[in-house]
Amino acid sequence: MALSNNDIFKKLRVAHKLRDDQIVEILALVDFRITKSELGAFFRNEDHPKYMECGDQILRNFLNGLIIHLRGPLPKK
Repeated sequence: MALSNNDIFKKLRVAHKLRDDQIVEILALVDFRITKSELGAFFRNEDHPKYMECGDQILRNFLNGLIIHLRGPLPKK
């Protein structure tokens, strides 16, 4: 069974012990704005009425922001 983007996002959040406000800050590092309530919709159960599917763009921006968060910004050339 393949993992959905929501499952991957949840696993990364748990593995890095990130809170919602930290994820919002990480996404802001790549100029992607999201509210904590929008973010919470990705971590709900699929049968919940407020559940939202996590798109590729959101997961990609989170991964790019996580790289900056963990390694620091790229040095200027």
